[in-house]
Amino acid sequence: MIELGKYAIPVLAAYAVSAVLIAGLILQSLAANARARRDLDRQEQRDG
Repeated sequence: MIELGKYAIPVLAAYAVSAVLIAGLILQSLAANARARRDLDRQEQRDG
């Protein structure tokens, strides 16, 4: 592993925060995609 010295805790904390935010964005995108697909399926069923 890379030697971070006295900056190890802030650097690793920044990596952790970034990873959590990226995971949140991915989950939000997946949820929005699922919602859009459901809405599209409902619209297509309604319009025949």
